[in-house]
Amino acid sequence: MKWRSLEESSPDTDTRPLREILAERKELIAKYVPAETQAIHAQAVAELKHRNLAANILPVGAKAPAFELPDHDGKLVSSRDLLAHGRLVLCFIRGRWCPFCVGQMEAMNLIVQQIDQAGATLVAISPQTVKQSFFMQDQHKLRFLLLSDPGNKVAQQFGLTYRVPALQEAVYRRAFVNLPFTNGDDSWELPIPATFIADRDGTILYASANEDYTERPEPNEIVSALRKSR
Repeated sequence: MKWRSLEESSPDTDTRPLREILAERKELIAKYVPAETQAIHAQAVAELKHRNLAANILPVGAKAPAFELPDHDGKLVSSRDLLAHGRLVLCFIRGRWCPFCVGQMEAMNLIVQQIDQAGATLVAISPQTVKQSFFMQDQHKLRFLLLSDPGNKVAQQFGLTYRVPALQEAVYRRAFVNLPFTNGDDSWELPIPATFIADRDGTILYASANEDYTERPEPNEIVSALRKSR
């Protein structure tokens, strides 16, 4: 996986709606990725939707589980300390290898100040290792914490995890998406992308998840939810 240093990278200033950015990435995939590979990914998403995985996530009104995870610099960060400063926006992502996760994180990066002004802190959680989180934060100049969730233990408590199907695993291996290396374990387990807002007492105020990793909530939807719940 190639990553760029700060000197090689420039801040992302793409202010289009996230749906347009993700649609553009889907168009590129449709143009350059073999049809049989696209079909395998579509089948994997369809299977997850058939299982209705998103319906089983922690709902609004539930209490978010407490956690302590290392950030992209290896420093342990606890949810208790984060909530002591205000509400918490949690984005669960797959990793830096996923172009849709990258698009979402770059879009969320542009609204960090609005989230701060609404009295909240933005944090992204993925199963990737601390080193991979560091590379992602460095390359994309992200201005918020990236937390590593070894073994998807926190994601499991939010009801988000699944095992990558065998056919999709084979595709990832051919495309050099080496999840055992990226995540530091052999589980081939990922979270479905999800975003939560937790109140200072841990009560979930907003919950959005989608089995289709190409779809993410608009950043302005998160800001609006924060303002409405003040």
